[in-house]
Amino acid sequence: MVRLGAMALSVDELQADTAHMQHADGTTQQPDPRRLRPLRHLLGFLRTYRWRVAAAAIALVVAAGSVLAVGQALRLVVDHGFLGDDPAQLDRLLALTLGVILVMAAASAVRFYLVSWIGERVAADLRKAVFDHVTRQEPAFFELNGVGEIQSRLTTDTSVLQTILGSSFSIALRNMLLLVGAVAMLFVTSPRLTALVLVGLPVVVIPILFFGRRVRRLSRSSQDRVADVGSFAGETLHAIRTVQAFGHEEADRRRFEGHVDEALATAMNRIRQRAWLVGMAMGLAFAAVGIILWQGGHDVLAGRMSAGELSAFVFYAVLAAGATGAISEVSGELFRAAGATERLMELLAAEPAIQTPAHPVALARPARGAVSLERVQFAYPARPTDPVLRDLDLAVAPSERVALVGPSGAGKSTLFALLLRFYDPQGGRVCFDGRDVRQVDPAALRAHIGLVAQEPTLFTGTAWENIRYGRQDADDAAVRRAADAAHCTEFLERLPKGFGTPLGPGGVQLSGGQRQRIAIARAILRNPALLLLDEATSNLDADSEARIQAALEDLMRNRTSLVIAHRLATVQSADRIVVMHAGRIEAQGTHAQLLERSPLYAHLAALQFNRQTEPGMRVASGV
Repeated sequence: MVRLGAMALSVDELQADTAHMQHADGTTQQPDPRRLRPLRHLLGFLRTYRWRVAAAAIALVVAAGSVLAVGQALRLVVDHGFLGDDPAQLDRLLALTLGVILVMAAASAVRFYLVSWIGERVAADLRKAVFDHVTRQEPAFFELNGVGEIQSRLTTDTSVLQTILGSSFSIALRNMLLLVGAVAMLFVTSPRLTALVLVGLPVVVIPILFFGRRVRRLSRSSQDRVADVGSFAGETLHAIRTVQAFGHEEADRRRFEGHVDEALATAMNRIRQRAWLVGMAMGLAFAAVGIILWQGGHDVLAGRMSAGELSAFVFYAVLAAGATGAISEVSGELFRAAGATERLMELLAAEPAIQTPAHPVALARPARGAVSLERVQFAYPARPTDPVLRDLDLAVAPSERVALVGPSGAGKSTLFALLLRFYDPQGGRVCFDGRDVRQVDPAALRAHIGLVAQEPTLFTGTAWENIRYGRQDADDAAVRRAADAAHCTEFLERLPKGFGTPLGPGGVQLSGGQRQRIAIARAILRNPALLLLDEATSNLDADSEARIQAALEDLMRNRTSLVIAHRLATVQSADRIVVMHAGRIEAQGTHAQLLERSPLYAHLAALQFNRQTEPGMRVASGV
């Protein structure tokens, strides 16, 4: 995998040039839309293949030089072949011309292969580097920027750069060499006629610069609109059952059409600008060739130049005009590539808010699983003025089983997120085995934690792969033991290929309860010091829940466990129940103690066990 440190520019330069993505602090910086400067960031990726780049450059120079040499061969053929009286001389000159053409063809083939290879490799390296970097970002980064937008940059924008590096960029360089070489040969052939060409050159270049800048701005905007299309489509298709259940298909189709029409309108505007760019450049360039032919013809008739020199001059003039037109056409692609590069570099420049300390503190081995939160204050980045946890203090001893209960929005799941260090608190500290988690390597911390979420996440693949996600080095026997403990084996072996049956995206072929049991098997396989269960049995039928509860009892034995539960019947066996409300701990104790001490817990228990609450008792809504 490409290392980010191999890039030519520092992260600070990337941030100064391209930072635009939103971070946990909500700040943004707008990119400079005026130049092709973002393309220089690709040099770091090209440096890895410097020898192939050098070989491609040599082949490019040889191919361009061969094209320029054809003009001189044409002059000799006309003056000393067609207008001479020696057929053998004509044969030799034509053979020389053919040899030059063969060299040009061979060099062009080598250039095409090398440049295409480099384009494919750099695009692949970019995808790896961007994916590697974005997977290091904290969850808040994805909440603020959107997974669909990031996915579009990772796929669409890298494909744009693949095309540019594998084709358009070398075409632009080739034509720039041809343009410079053709102008030089024009001077050698006829300085007088060359002056006419140079007079008309600004008329061609100015529209390229003017329209090129507009094309780049529109290219960036067009790519953003396409990202919106992909993001909306992905969100809708991911929730297709909800869409259809609420009869929202027609409304979502209209909204999708709106996004598509927006992207189309921006793309059409970009195409119009490119059409003006190409049309004006080509028209002006070849108009100049017509003027040269008129003036050069009079010079031949007056004896100021030979027919061969005029033929060579026209050849070079056409070559320069064609190169100018090609550059004008490719420049639009280069501006588009600059926009794509800018968007990718924004991702690479994004610094994670959750960083590994320069000198991380080592955790005890084996980990004990002790947890403490000391006067913790926390608000989500998207709602900085709306605290979710307020001066929260909680200590959990090793092997203690603690249940967290309370109304929705009380901060229970947020507490889990802080323990996993998905976020850092704005005040106070979170400790694991007596170590502040901000002083510990996040990967080392999470290696000791097992999570079973309320909505289990399965990945495209087999049961083997999904259960082994908990511990990648586990052998098949260990995976089977975990599946047995989570009561997965029976239904998995009924599948066509047993444990090796593809489960589909997100485990779509399984029921909610079956997916949950696989998630529990994954946690069992991980064998963590701290177990986090977020309403882990909510999707199970009564029979499955009874079996899973038994499995969870075994899993939680001699292991620190924090359990979020809305059904109080599932947490009565906990060592301690913590009642949370509005970001604070309202009370804690056993089930019997809380029925007497906590009006909120008594109210929740009464609701669930069909009891009557005391008059006037009510539960305030949480955030």
